[in-house]
Amino acid sequence: MSEKSRYTQTYPISWEQLHRDSKALAWKLLEMDFFEGIIAITRGGLVPAAIIARELDIRVVDTVCVASYDWQNQKGEIEIHKAVDHGGTGWLIVDDLVDTGRTADVVRKMLPKAHFSSVYAKPAGKPLVDTYVTEVSQNTWILFPWDAESQFVKPIVGRRD
Repeated sequence: MSEKSRYTQTYPISWEQLHRDSKALAWKLLEMDFFEGIIAITRGGLVPAAIIARELDIRVVDTVCVASYDWQNQKGEIEIHKAVDHGGTGWLIVDDLVDTGRTADVVRKMLPKAHFSSVYAKPAGKPLVDTYVTEVSQNTWILFPWDAESQFVKPIVGRRD
């Protein structure tokens, strides 16, 4: 499937919605075992990890730094800029989204005993996540608030061809 036809829908997320959804993930995680710390997958997992760390009163936050996208284009190989190597026992991995599962697979292999959570999950990546809040279709591009600016949009009636 070409990159142009891969995403046929866009789902914009506001800062408020991301905060609510991250807090909802924290509520789900509250039922789990105690977590020693959080590992945020950068960059998308940083904001949800901060919210979850606050809600669960977790003070130890680390990062796994990877790059798998350049805007909507998936990169060939996942670039690991910073890894962790303690196995993951007692740790919570937090990401904003699990899409195809490529990043999740790499991080799971790095931290096989950690609990993997994501705010949003798509069908292809869902099997790699232990806990998530919202499922979106595979053909939907989630537009996160850090990738967007508020601007005027013509009313729907004015956009007809």
